Amino acid sequence: MVTRYVVSPWGGRRAHRDITSALRAAAARGRAALIEIAPGRYEEALTVRGEVRLVATEGPGTVVVSRPRGAVLDTFGSVHVQGLTLTGRDADVVGCHAGTLTLEHTEIRAHNGVGLHARPNTSVTLRDSVVLHGRTLFTGAGGLVERCRFTAAADNAIAVIEGAHVAVRDSRIEDSRIHGVRVSDARAEVTGCELTGTGEAALMADARAELTVANCVITAVHGEGIMFVEQSRGSVDDTRVTDARHGIAATTGADPVVRRCVLTDCRDTGIIVQSAARGRFEDCLVVDAGNVAVFSTEGGAPEVHGGRIAGGNVGIAVTDGARGRFAGIGIADLTGTALRVWDGSRGVFEHIRVDRCPSGLDTRGDGGTTADLADVAFRDFAITAVTALGHTRITLKDVSAERGVVGFGAGEEAQLFVHDSGVTAVRVGGAVAYGTARLVARNLTVNGSEGTGLSGANSAYLDVADSEFSDCATAGAIFADECAGRLVDCAVSGTRGAGVLHNGRVDLVSLRTSLTVLKETVRTVEPTPTIITYDGPVFHGPVSHAQFAWNNDNVVQQQTEEDGPRT
Repeated sequence: MVTRYVVSPWGGRRAHRDITSALRAAAARGRAALIEIAPGRYEEALTVRGEVRLVATEGPGTVVVSRPRGAVLDTFGSVHVQGLTLTGRDADVVGCHAGTLTLEHTEIRAHNGVGLHARPNTSVTLRDSVVLHGRTLFTGAGGLVERCRFTAAADNAIAVIEGAHVAVRDSRIEDSRIHGVRVSDARAEVTGCELTGTGEAALMADARAELTVANCVITAVHGEGIMFVEQSRGSVDDTRVTDARHGIAATTGADPVVRRCVLTDCRDTGIIVQSAARGRFEDCLVVDAGNVAVFSTEGGAPEVHGGRIAGGNVGIAVTDGARGRFAGIGIADLTGTALRVWDGSRGVFEHIRVDRCPSGLDTRGDGGTTADLADVAFRDFAITAVTALGHTRITLKDVSAERGVVGFGAGEEAQLFVHDSGVTAVRVGGAVAYGTARLVARNLTVNGSEGTGLSGANSAYLDVADSEFSDCATAGAIFADECAGRLVDCAVSGTRGAGVLHNGRVDLVSLRTSLTVLKETVRTVEPTPTIITYDGPVFHGPVSHAQFAWNNDNVVQQQTEEDGPRT
């Protein structure tokens, strides 16, 4: 049977003037107690033992229990608090030291301290309540937070540490100085919550934590929307992040699974994976990322399947010794490059569609920098669909480039391998190699180029077999300067331009064409130099007695009476 006690600051028949006296009376009887508290302000510290229920009789906000300094409520047992406002400073305002504690329709005001502290081996439920300024801390405890609001925490709004296990549901966390929820060497589930205005990551998992996030909205945070570090694990489902520095980040060995999330207007990246982190990302949408939509760097290794990237600068970038596998993604309307692989990294791209981006893929770096593309389509690109530079290697299988300037290009000392791929309706060239680059193509088709189908310059080497170049305005193929190579079982067709213009360094094996095949010294500049802004040679007709220079920071022009200007 529950014994009832009444507390009123004005006294009355069988009423206690303060809560502490009612608690002493209940402890003396040693039975379950219901303590009903009349409206008023009570300056006292409460220590509750046993099975006790504290209730504000006139509802939330009518009873204020406070102290200028120190703890306000310490519990040992099975305690239920309903409708009270608890105010303290420089201490744990509410502490659960043993047993269970439930707070409903309660407001905790913690000035310069911890609002609620659930200590090891306890269990705390916080429901329909408000915590102002202070941190809610679960240390090795169990916890449930439902329909609560956490405002202006001077630290983390909710910290789940040292083996604790807490569920946070349908709550709002705003303006925390550090994190909204931090999980460290513990487990937490955050579901249906709204987080805004945090100083650092809204949700943080560290020290091998396990964090599960679902159906949350994160807005206007100064750091990351969600961050996994230090070998943390977990999942993020159906969550939206808007206006964060990074939407979702994984670093230092973390490995999250992220599904069906929307990341919009992120100031730097939508998704970033680095420092030996991994992660699987499925069917996510990244819109208008300030720098890179999906970024793998410094040893990161994500897998990204499905989803879309729309707007922003760079679509997918793999840099600084990172790797990544990307499949089934649509990319559109960027201001920069859709795909980028730089500096000792490896990117694998399958079933990708790129529309209306200036560049499709660019690579640069050492010989360990590789990109493999299969079933990839580039459409309406302003510059080049594929560009390989440095010592990098690109392999294309079933790749198409349609409506742009240059289809596939390799420069400097790069290697480009093309299989079963095609280029349509480009303004300058289908496939281009220059510098000392190597281009190997099998079953390449180029149709409707306003310039050339295939061109090589400088000391590049082109090995092309079983390929066809049709309706190219200038020539099916041009080999200039010291460029060498071979055409095996290739065809040039159409009614415009020449068939092949070459320098005598190319083996023409089983070439089929009704157009002109001309052997002469071919160089890559007209007598009157033309400034070219692309990465490869541009031909508008046969040229001779000239040289081009690409990718030079400094250009020196000399003129002789015999040759005219050289650039």
